[in-house]
Amino acid sequence: MTPTQPVPSSGDAECLTLTRQLRRRGTLVLSVFALLWAFAGASGTGAATDAVPLSIEVAAVLVTAAAVYLGHRAGAAPSPRSVRLPENWARGVGIVNGVEVAAIVAVIAAANGSGRPELVPAGIALVVGLHFFPLARLYDQWQYRWTAALLTAVAVVGLVLAGAGLTAGSVRIVVGLGCAAVLWAAAYHLALRG
Repeated sequence: MTPTQPVPSSGDAECLTLTRQLRRRGTLVLSVFALLWAFAGASGTGAATDAVPLSIEVAAVLVTAAAVYLGHRAGAAPSPRSVRLPENWARGVGIVNGVEVAAIVAVIAAANGSGRPELVPAGIALVVGLHFFPLARLYDQWQYRWTAALLTAVAVVGLVLAGAGLTAGSVRIVVGLGCAAVLWAAAYHLALRG
């Protein structure tokens, strides 16, 4: 007599499907935003047609493409665990993202209005970092806590550097590439480990 494999219930199958969808969506979103941050960082290294920014941008596109591929490949191992989403999680995510957008607009307005545009990248990084704390619970993704902490740390470093008088380009390099690295790390973690 051969042992039979347990048949997952429809609820289990739905949970696995949702887990896979969230994993893929998370990998894509994190990778694309990492790419944007990398381009912002590259913009601090020189003119758009210079070798250094172009090299950074080409590398960023390749790193992003690889993360998206790994997160969406057909043969990807299933996530080692199923997410346990709180009730009304999608509504909560919408609220958190809405507050994030409003805060980013406020940061840009405040920095530019005060004559301190060099604070924009670090201010945005701070908002983005802080918004990952509630997302960690809403998506049941513990790695978003370290993503939040590291993005917030990058933002603080950027604010300190701006306060110390570094040029806007230098601050953009540090904050942009720092945020890109954190977001790619989270994207690869999702793509490879779930």
